[in-house]
Amino acid sequence: MESQTFPEELGDALLGIQRLIRRRLRRGLALPRLRGAEVELLRLVESRPGIGISDAAKELYLASNSVSTLVNQLVKDGYLLRETDPADRRAARLLLTEAAAERLADWQRRRTELVAGRVARLDEADREALRAALPALRRLAVTLNEEAEES
Repeated sequence: MESQTFPEELGDALLGIQRLIRRRLRRGLALPRLRGAEVELLRLVESRPGIGISDAAKELYLASNSVSTLVNQLVKDGYLLRETDPADRRAARLLLTEAAAERLADWQRRRTELVAGRVARLDEADREALRAALPALRRLAVTLNEEAEES
C-alpha cells in the first residue's frame, strides 16, 4: 500500500529541485533574468518554430492574452520574431532570434553541468535509483499533461 504522504513528498521534492536549479542558474548571470514562463515559451518556440500564439497558449496551459504579453516582451527584448502567417494574415508565427538560441543553448549547457556535477556527488545506488525513476517520471508527466488537456 502506498504511503499517504508519498504524493506530497514527491511533489515537494520535484518542486524543490526545480526551484534550486533555477536559483543556481541565476547566479552570476550578467543578462537580465528571464521569468520561468518566458523560458518555457522560448523553449517551445525552439522545438516548434513557427508556432502560433494560440497554439503556444494551449501547449503551455496559459491564456492567449498572457502569451501575447510574454511575446510582446520577448520581441521587445530581441528574443522572438513575430511574423505574419501567410495562411492567415491575422495570425502570427513565432521564431527565435539568434540571441534567444544562444541564450537557450547557454542555459541548457549550464543546467546540464549543474545537474551532472550534483548527481556525480551521489553514490552509485542513488544515481541508479534516479536513472531507474526517469521512465516513471516521464509517464507521470504525460498523465498530468493528459489531465490538463481534458479540463
